[in-house]
Amino acid sequence: MINMSNIQFLFDVFEKNRSETSVIWKDISYTYDWLLGSISAWKQFLSDHKVTSGDVVSLKGDFSPQSIACMLALMDNSNIIVPFTHSVELSSNRKYEIAGVEKQILIDENDNSTFEVFERKADHEYYKYLRDSKAPGLVLFTSGTSGEPKAAVHNFNLLLEKFKTHRKALRTVNFLLFDHWGGLNTLLHTLSNAGTVLALKDRSPDSVCAFIEKHKIELLPASPTFLNLLLISEAYKRHDLSSLTLITYGTEPMPLSLLERLQKHFPDIKLQQTYGLIELGVLRSKSREDGSLWVKIGGEGFNWRVIENMLQIKADSAMLGYINAPSPFTDDGWFMTGDQVEVDGEWLKILGRKSEIINVGGDKVYPAEVEGIILEVENVSDVTVYGEKNPIMGNIVCAKVTPIHIPENEKEFIASIKKFCKSKLQSFKVPVRIKIIDTNQYNERFKKDRTNVAQND
Repeated sequence: MINMSNIQFLFDVFEKNRSETSVIWKDISYTYDWLLGSISAWKQFLSDHKVTSGDVVSLKGDFSPQSIACMLALMDNSNIIVPFTHSVELSSNRKYEIAGVEKQILIDENDNSTFEVFERKADHEYYKYLRDSKAPGLVLFTSGTSGEPKAAVHNFNLLLEKFKTHRKALRTVNFLLFDHWGGLNTLLHTLSNAGTVLALKDRSPDSVCAFIEKHKIELLPASPTFLNLLLISEAYKRHDLSSLTLITYGTEPMPLSLLERLQKHFPDIKLQQTYGLIELGVLRSKSREDGSLWVKIGGEGFNWRVIENMLQIKADSAMLGYINAPSPFTDDGWFMTGDQVEVDGEWLKILGRKSEIINVGGDKVYPAEVEGIILEVENVSDVTVYGEKNPIMGNIVCAKVTPIHIPENEKEFIASIKKFCKSKLQSFKVPVRIKIIDTNQYNERFKKDRTNVAQND
């Protein structure tokens, strides 16, 4: 058992780099000297407000300077941290109950803070373990797309171990969100290597591209959903992205058609698939080649195996467990990811979640495969493929399609999609029902969309 907070190595990095820039937020630069001073101020704040080791504290914010300093102070104080973003307000009350949040710190968009105490005492067995070891904790929520979101409890010390190995910190935009491991992983990697956290508020394609141009960003970690929108919007044509050397993608399946379009439009940028889960952390990964969906995963503290085509992972940084769901671990400690894969030696191809597979008369349909084909159709910007119950076939394949421009004749547009699918797919994979989604509705949905971080964070 690791005792006390494991964060001192970060403070040592900050001490050695006091004059360097730690964060750029709203075009203002903050040094590591400022960050150390702010962490000290937050530690005094926690003491003044009687926030003690082991308290379950929600931190609602973004990658602003005060949010970052507060999180580091909470880690050093051995608190159990439940991060939220401002965009999850409608669902956060239930999440507060699940996590047993006892106290809240809210840091608004102007970096001002408020504090609140809730009348509850969290006493889950995982919390007891963390309190007994005086280790900081982290509670992250799954997306909840197939039911109530599950709360994964981590020993934060175990997640921090990987950051003790020094690596180069590219100029990376903190695109992924504050309440999922992808965003926190980027943050901690940057800070542990004395890099600069480039905090982004507006995650629309034009704003992201303008940010990349202004700050000479080298690495963009993003989701296929965002990268597809980036191409459709043509925002990349309106800004100088020549500083970009690497785009990493994950959090959801990447359609091969989208990957090929990205490779065509960004021939000088390396495209690298990543793989991570809220329950385990982010694994080191390597794409077989830029235009390939095959990936090699693993690295220090991670091992994988495939049982009946299902991926299982054993990780030193694995969560303690879920607060509100059964254990997803095998008896010998392997995490059952739920991802069905193909294997080629040391390479894997992620086909999709077992729970998302559509069974059509005994035949398996992977939504990602069908989505990738439909995305090749002219005037299609986004698509979601899903199954509907059918008394004869068990299930049928259906699709919700968002066009780039509203078609003049919707029936002809749907017919053209089905015809294209029939030319590329086996008959049982072709969508029986296709619904056209209004483009404006899609744009509104994307602003609130959680899929860009939730599935494989």
